[in-house]
Amino acid sequence: MTASPPFSHRPPDWVAGLTPGSLAERMGIQIVDWNPDRLVATMPVEGNQQPYGIVHGGAFCVLAETLGSTAAALSVGPERAVVGIELNASYHRAAVQGTVTAVCRNIHLGGTLTSHEIEMADDTGRLLCTVRLRCLVRDRPPTG
Repeated sequence: MTASPPFSHRPPDWVAGLTPGSLAERMGIQIVDWNPDRLVATMPVEGNQQPYGIVHGGAFCVLAETLGSTAAALSVGPERAVVGIELNASYHRAAVQGTVTAVCRNIHLGGTLTSHEIEMADDTGRLLCTVRLRCLVRDRPPTG
């Protein structure tokens, strides 16, 4: 018997997932639910801390941009590309251990711009950080 995936929605076939060696992969970020209306990812606290032992603010931003950009890409399909153009993070409390879970909600999915809100919580569900991300939609550059 094959183990079921850890998410309730599977990624589309055209999504390759995180690129091996990418920053998100090195940080341990995993998308655990590919619901295009409510994308969910996790990131371990360990290895993503600043010198005081709490999650680094930049780690929250990488998690948010990874999730929001993926949500934007899902909305525009494989023929288009998205790039983050604006990110605003509000930090509410620190995390020192466990896992950060991020939930991305689409605010606006347009043909040129997308907007997303990403909320991150600790293992007990306490809100750690809220991020708003805007992405620019472009034609996919030619490969080769």
